[in-house]
Amino acid sequence: MKFKKLVYAALSVVAAGSVLAACGSGGSEASNDGKTKVTFWAAPNPTQVKFWKEMATAYEKENPDVKVEVSQMKESPSSEATIQSAIASKTAPTISENINRSFAAQLADSKAILPVNKVSGYDDVVKERNMTESMKAWSFSDENQYVLPVYSNPILFGWRLDTLKALGYSEPPKTYSEALEVGKKLKAKYPDQVLWAKGDLSDPTAWMRWFDFFPMYNAASKGNAFVANNELVADKVAGVKLLDFMGSLASQKLLLTGEVTDPFETGTSLMTDLGPWTFPNWAEKFPDMKFGENYTVTTPLVPDNMKDEKEVSTYSDAKGIVFYASATKEEQKAAMDFLKFVYSDDKNDLKFLETTNLIPARDDATENATFQSFFKENPQLEVYAANVKNAIPAMDNADYNDIQQIIGEAAWNPVVKGEKKGAKAWSDMSKQINKVLEDEK
Repeated sequence: MKFKKLVYAALSVVAAGSVLAACGSGGSEASNDGKTKVTFWAAPNPTQVKFWKEMATAYEKENPDVKVEVSQMKESPSSEATIQSAIASKTAPTISENINRSFAAQLADSKAILPVNKVSGYDDVVKERNMTESMKAWSFSDENQYVLPVYSNPILFGWRLDTLKALGYSEPPKTYSEALEVGKKLKAKYPDQVLWAKGDLSDPTAWMRWFDFFPMYNAASKGNAFVANNELVADKVAGVKLLDFMGSLASQKLLLTGEVTDPFETGTSLMTDLGPWTFPNWAEKFPDMKFGENYTVTTPLVPDNMKDEKEVSTYSDAKGIVFYASATKEEQKAAMDFLKFVYSDDKNDLKFLETTNLIPARDDATENATFQSFFKENPQLEVYAANVKNAIPAMDNADYNDIQQIIGEAAWNPVVKGEKKGAKAWSDMSKQINKVLEDEK
């Protein structure tokens, strides 16, 4: 979506009603009292707003010449629409969080945001937060960084240890062949159970591919990019292997793509994709779910030739902070100094983790003494923190929504429905994606 489309979309939202009313004043105006004013839109999540307001108050005590005004980003009709409207009406904040890499690609395409790596103080933040390795996956095709990640939630997979034990296994399978072998025994012993039950598998909605296709594609391709420099660079061999595996699951009735309530928690599904946001819900609704007892968490399944792979890639449900181009140099500098203040103290990331249950985007959480007590009490989350460095955020392409819709409609959905073979599905998908990319050149 180019800037003209962004503006038209934004103006249509504004015409329907003011979407900015709940977001604070926005814009990049100087404060009346002579202080440098940084406007920061926090994610529409009360726990994140609370965290950033506390950080702003602490920073202002040490920096009385700066005012950091934190407000919650409005999410109706969507946070993306709110931002687009602000850009069109020239009321964008200095910085905002809640931006994934794909939406940042749209904003960068239209020059609405700045490369954060060119804002003074960026290198200090990356170094002091110990996130150098994690940042590599965030690099854009033009070799700039447009997002400073706040959190990175690797998408991992839960396995029912109790069911595996009943089938004669002490640990989950790692490869496609091993999974199919487990599936065969599962069907023989428990005909009504499946390997993976998830209605979204057969739904073409674009964002759903972040939680099924991309975790498994990233694993199979060893983290190979899908689209780069506006070209399809996906690993075809890995992609076809993945689709063939999903087709095998479908043909052996090891997938359940209809609507089913809590299939993993109730034992219908042996495996499920999991994000760290799952566990607070389980603590309330399914207190019998115990990590290391009746379930465990692993990286995605991989092709047979990767059986001995130590570091397995996955998708990262991750968002971060961007700097808007409308901000003055003085505001940019103050905003980066604020972030340096926050991330120079590891205890602030611990507070963020404790408050939000979102995994800080840093390389060292599992080795850092600051987090040890937390992970001792929450061992399932330690698995997520350990995989941040192998978790790849959303693609940096402005047409990500169209591309992901095609992945579902042309390849993923028909394969899991048993309507296409892997090679045919990959070929159909590639042709359609290439057409979208060609139209944008």
